[in-house]
Amino acid sequence: MTEVDVFISNYTLVDPEIFQLWVEGHSASEAVAILNEKGLGAETGAPLELIASDVLDHYRTYSLLEKLLSSPNKLQEQLAFQIDPQTRLLLIEKYYEFDDEVIRELLGKKLSSKNRKDLDEVAEKTGKPLKSCRRQFDNVKRVFKVVEEMPGSIIENIKNLFYLPDELAKKYACIVFLACIRFETSKKKLQYLSFNSWKKCCEAIMEQWTYKITGKSCPEYYDTEMDKEFLLELRELKVLLDREKDHNLVCVSLKPKLLQKNFIDLDTNFRLYTRTILTLATALHRARDMKNLFVDLALILEYFKQGNWTVHDFELFLITYGQCALEIDVIRTDATLKSSWEKFMRVITKCLLVMYI
Repeated sequence: MTEVDVFISNYTLVDPEIFQLWVEGHSASEAVAILNEKGLGAETGAPLELIASDVLDHYRTYSLLEKLLSSPNKLQEQLAFQIDPQTRLLLIEKYYEFDDEVIRELLGKKLSSKNRKDLDEVAEKTGKPLKSCRRQFDNVKRVFKVVEEMPGSIIENIKNLFYLPDELAKKYACIVFLACIRFETSKKKLQYLSFNSWKKCCEAIMEQWTYKITGKSCPEYYDTEMDKEFLLELRELKVLLDREKDHNLVCVSLKPKLLQKNFIDLDTNFRLYTRTILTLATALHRARDMKNLFVDLALILEYFKQGNWTVHDFELFLITYGQCALEIDVIRTDATLKSSWEKFMRVITKCLLVMYI
């Protein structure tokens, strides 16, 4: 008598390539065509019908998994699908990844049912499948709703609740931050900015202007909340508006460093440039002015672009302008105002250089 050992397993197989096609919003038939074009049939010797059957099996599994992926905690705890920890994390990461160009189109828009219905325009403009655009919209909305009012580090909250890797969590943190502060992002003069540009600017603001790095981090504070004391302190910079002669230190310092045409422009328009920057600083404590921060920064940029400044000379101006102000008595002798000025200039220097394309 022959003895046969039978082992039954419901281990869930995940094909990373097919899963990626599913996440990207391709239909099963499109996925088969893409795999066939890549030479899967020729490589494996499998007929097209077998490839199609395999893809359909995977697609059915992924559709069942999607409810769990929308709540990563459930995926970690469920017992219906036997998936090893490494594969679980891969599934979550791939499902929550997004296309920068799609997210750029969503910035500044309410995460409402109406806007979800209008994603056809986003799909057409970005060339991404509508199904993928909807997944990305739903993921952003889900993350935002969960973490927007949670105290503590927004990045750590996203990592802990959604099991996302560090870099992806940082991207979501910037999206949430933009939505919480309600920055204006959709004006025509800001359309050229990519999502990556917004991310760099937001990271600078979050590091310098929120409660995160100010030594006031405790449960009742949020790093999606601006440091109100700092913003109110910036109002004191109005004293520099009456000390513009002192600010001519900038011109003296930059004369041997700038291209002649740029120096002439600075010498001619210094009063306009410094007033625009200082007016921006002294108004940021008002929510409407903070909302329009990037619109105002774009206005500053227009002045320098009209003067055909090089990026190198523009950076020299911003650095020197920030440093020379520290030599003026009213700032040099006031430690709080000095700190506020440095924090202000670090952020707008970073943002202006990112935006100066």
